[in-house]
Amino acid sequence: MIRRTSGWQLSCSLLELLGLMMWIGSLTALLTMVIPAVFNTLGMETGGRFLRRVFDGYNAVIVGIVVVLIGTASFRYWKHRQEPQGNPPLKRSEVGLLMALTFVTVLVVAVLGPKAVVLQEIAFEADSQEAKKAALEAFFRMHMIVRALHLINAGLAISLLVVKFRQWGRNQNATGFE
Repeated sequence: MIRRTSGWQLSCSLLELLGLMMWIGSLTALLTMVIPAVFNTLGMETGGRFLRRVFDGYNAVIVGIVVVLIGTASFRYWKHRQEPQGNPPLKRSEVGLLMALTFVTVLVVAVLGPKAVVLQEIAFEADSQEAKKAALEAFFRMHMIVRALHLINAGLAISLLVVKFRQWGRNQNATGFE
């Protein structure tokens, strides 16, 4: 019996692949091209405000990708319960990585990111040099944590992509992609 890939399986896989590639590619572009160009062209305050807007957009994209990943995983699970066939739709490693990605994304977007923005504004609006220096030190401490979490999240996204490639490779048979 020939097993064919259903349209919904292919659609979910392509959405997941597109989302993870956007995640990894956009952070790579920000870190390697946008940030150096901004700080080599604009001053610290103008560049900082500009990059804050850029990362607001990046964070919105990341939240959208997390929603897509959770949605496709939920759909695959639901569809498997409707029509049980072969292997379970979700591996433990995939679920664990998706939970970690979601946790770190919420931490960056909803908790630490807004705190960093407030500290940045305090630093830019400080009147005296001493107040500005203290505010910048507090901002950079928070910013270092947020930056590290962005890199950790990118590592988790790469790991999830590897898990998915392995899963797709194992499911490939004589009829093609599944």
